[in-house]
Amino acid sequence: MSVSENIKKIKTELDTAGVELIAISKTKTPAEIMEAYEAGQRIFGENQVQEMADKYEVLPKDIEWHLVGHLQSNKVKYIAPFVSMIHSVDSLKLLQEINRQALKNNRVIDCLLQVYIADEDTKYGLDHAETIELLRSEEFQELKNVRIAGLMGIATNTDSELIISEEFKDLAVFFAGLKQSFFRKDDGFSELSMGMSSDYRLAIAQGSTMVRIGSTIFGERVIKHWRAN
Repeated sequence: MSVSENIKKIKTELDTAGVELIAISKTKTPAEIMEAYEAGQRIFGENQVQEMADKYEVLPKDIEWHLVGHLQSNKVKYIAPFVSMIHSVDSLKLLQEINRQALKNNRVIDCLLQVYIADEDTKYGLDHAETIELLRSEEFQELKNVRIAGLMGIATNTDSELIISEEFKDLAVFFAGLKQSFFRKDDGFSELSMGMSSDYRLAIAQGSTMVRIGSTIFGERVIKHWRAN
């Protein structure tokens, strides 16, 4: 099927479940993204700061750009003027820099805390204790130009649906606990970003509100990243 057909099929499924689609467009050209855009998709996720900034310059300005990959503090300034949400906040230091750059741009930037849920050494994220420590800290309370909108997690890369489901369930339970403890009066803490092309249905079953889908929309990605000329 075409990109347009894939978008329409997935959105029909997700709309029924009340789940937001983040179309992962890393390595994809503006033309490929425009095919999804013309099919009604407006939220796109990128892993690389420079690639996202380049695409922002040439694509329609009503696109909401989500940074889903690991983010280095020294690169925040390049996306702070326009990024809609950062899914991958994994330290207080990074959150402080996002706040600083958001203030420079007179913005409040929505962020998700990335929580480590996988049984792998290759993924980033805060553990449960570190997440709680961050939210309790005086330094966090001083940040006025970021909003913690929820959590993000990446499950173990395994064929075991049981393991994946248990990891998503663990994150959903943790999310509910944080909402009760820290965000009881804050309707903005409402997003649980978990699930990708291979496991998004398992994530939805455990309460995901956002899924990050790339290959199911665009086909298998190539390694070479798109860059503006």
